[in-house]
Amino acid sequence: MAVPKKKTSKSKRDHRRATWKRKAAVEAQKALSLGKSILTGRSKFVYPSAEEEEEQQES
Repeated sequence: MAVPKKKTSKSKRDHRRATWKRKAAVEAQKALSLGKSILTGRSKFVYPSAEEEEEQQES
């Protein structure tokens, strides 16, 4: 049965978790910003609908 050789230090664990949370916070901020811009009508980017994606794949 496989077991870890050594216990991971709390600082390494905390560093990994902080990195993960920071990346998630940045992506959440981007999504919120995009949503706000779409609501105000200032956004030039719009996600393609499922029908448009299917048409592009068939071509």
